[in-house]
Amino acid sequence: MGTKLTVREQVLDHAITLMMLRGYNGFSYRDLSELVGVKTSSIHYYFPSKDDLVLEAVNQYSGEVMRALQAVDPALPASEKLASYTRLFGKTLGDGNQICLCGMLAADIETLPEAVREAVQAFFRANESWLAKVLAQGVKEGTLVARGKPESAARALFAALQGSVLTSRLFHTKARLEEVEAMWKIVS
Repeated sequence: MGTKLTVREQVLDHAITLMMLRGYNGFSYRDLSELVGVKTSSIHYYFPSKDDLVLEAVNQYSGEVMRALQAVDPALPASEKLASYTRLFGKTLGDGNQICLCGMLAADIETLPEAVREAVQAFFRANESWLAKVLAQGVKEGTLVARGKPESAARALFAALQGSVLTSRLFHTKARLEEVEAMWKIVS
């Protein structure tokens, strides 16, 4: 039997989903009040402003992704770590209509408050750093290809994965995400 979510948790979960579907400017407290079944004043109690809500959503989402990355077995070969990472992106994509929360917010960067902008940038940097370590390991093992410095290759890979999620959403297929992963593997 599952634990019933608090109103705060429900608001946060719905806000994350709506932002993954529509972006920062694509939802309102009215949308959330209808989904959760509370008045907008109840939402303002927990999150006085939309900026507060979005920052909390980014922090929660980032924390979940970072915990998932930390849970990847460090003893795995780099190619398997990359496959785990790609599956994480695929899970975010869901049935093909959502994209990474921070990827979606990056598209709205000019309308984001500074604190949210910094949190999104930190998310990108953390993912790129993790990928750089995986790529360096893969090059050393001979299982992954990375042109140039691992940090530069990781930025390119992360950008490719973010883009593949957008196009996967556009074409309703996860194949584009899988194609990105395949480009970095060395076929033996």
